[in-house]
This record gives sequence, structure tokens and C-alpha cells, in this order.
Amino acid sequence: MALLAMTACWGSTFFLIKDLLDRMPTLDFLAVRFTIAAVAMLVVAPRAIARLSPAVRRHAMVLGALYGLAQILQTAGLAHTAASVSGFITGMYVVCTPLFAALILRTRIGPVTWAAVALATLGLGVLTLSGLSVGYGEAITLVAATLYALHIVGLGAWSTTQDALGMTILQIVVIALICLVATAPNGLVLPSTGRDWLSLVYMALFAGALALLGQTWAQAHLSPTRCAIIMSMEPVFAASFAVALGGESVTPRLILGGLMVLSAMLIIELVPRRHIEGEVTHIAV
Repeated sequence: MALLAMTACWGSTFFLIKDLLDRMPTLDFLAVRFTIAAVAMLVVAPRAIARLSPAVRRHAMVLGALYGLAQILQTAGLAHTAASVSGFITGMYVVCTPLFAALILRTRIGPVTWAAVALATLGLGVLTLSGLSVGYGEAITLVAATLYALHIVGLGAWSTTQDALGMTILQIVVIALICLVATAPNGLVLPSTGRDWLSLVYMALFAGALALLGQTWAQAHLSPTRCAIIMSMEPVFAASFAVALGGESVTPRLILGGLMVLSAMLIIELVPRRHIEGEVTHIAV
């Protein structure tokens, strides 16, 4: 439920981001968003990072770097490819996650899980694609998808319930620093209106800080592959919010693709799993 709520929150930001990026450079938006999130989390829990062990701090910094680089690469790729194609390729973390989980965590992935992965991938394609060509933008977006998958697997390996808050804060600090460094050559552009600031603060606090906290906490309890399939609901929520609040129309493709992704999530959650697939493999080093 925490992951699903987080994914719904992410989905609610798509039409807000689309509107805001008409007036603000993308990297500047990311830098300001994650800086606000980092400051807010540090104010709320200033000693959470200090309570982490040195090993957990290293893990959180690695995870923050993966996520921050993925954000920048996804943004750069978006400048060279259609948004629908970018959304589909980014969603390939659904496929990459079980592959990395099998390689890194030695997790055994059963046929039902692979069937859910395939169904989610097909659903993403129906939901987002109107054509696909492979070029520079698509290539770096695919790299971003692999980094997101590694982030999901890393959280599954390293996150614990007691460390979730501190790990979240340190990840967000690292993400903010990476985005600020990326914007430094051209200077930082800030929002120009109160409405833009309001949208950005919402995305920083709810779709940024609280969402990453929910993911970090949830992945202490769930396997990476289950998490990835649940998170593939993001474009479904994005389309739903675009229809409800953004004035977009319902199409047969939207309904079919959304139902396919929803079915994949229900399969992975409701079909009985072997014990080993339900275990969360943690790496202590």
C-alpha cells in the first residue's frame, strides 16, 4: 500500500511537471525540487543521518548517486525523444529489476513472476508507445532505466526499517548535490510565480521526500521484483490524473494498457508465491 500510494503520488505530478517545464529548465527544476526536499527532511530529522552506521551511509550515498544520475540521464534523453517513448523506455526497469535481482542477489524468479513482468511491459507499450526508433535519446534513457533498476535492487538489498529515515534523507541530499552540480555551468533558474512555487514544493515534499521514504521503508519488506511491478502503475496513475485534472480524453489504448499493467500488479500480489520469492535478500557489506 505504501508503494502504491507513492506511485500514485508520482503519477499525480506528470501534468504539473509538463506545465512547469514550459517556464523552467528541467535540470534547474530537479535541483530546486530535491534541494527543498533535502532541507525539509533535515529540518524534520536533523540527527537521522548521524544515527546511521558508516556502512549504511555508504550504501545510501551509492543509492542516491544512482537515482540522481538516472534523473539527469532521463531528463537529457527526454530532450532528444518523444515523451511517450521516454516513458516506455524508463519503464523497462520492470524488466531489468528481476534480471539484476537474479544476478546480484541470487534471487530465483518463478514463471508467474516473469509472466507478470512480460504483461506489465506489454501494458506499458500499449499505454505509451505510438512509434519507437532507437537513437541517442533512447540509448541514454535506457541507461537511466538500468540505473533505476539498480536503485530498486540496492534498496532491497540494503534498506532496513530502522534505517529508512536516515537513508532517505542522505539519498535526497546526494541527489540534490548531483543536480546542483549539473546546473552550475548555466546558473540556477528559480520559479517566477507563486503558483509555480506551490507546484514545486508539492513535488518536493510529497512526490520527493515522502515518496522516497515510503519506497525505502517498503523495500525493507518486499522483494525488488514485486516492487518494480507495483511501481509500473505510475503511468496508469499519470494517465488517470491527466484525464481527471488535465483535461485529456479517455482512449481505448489507455484503458487496455492500464488494465494490462493493473493485471500484472494483481498477479504478482495475489497469486501464491513460493517462500523463496517472498524473501527479501539483504546484503550486509
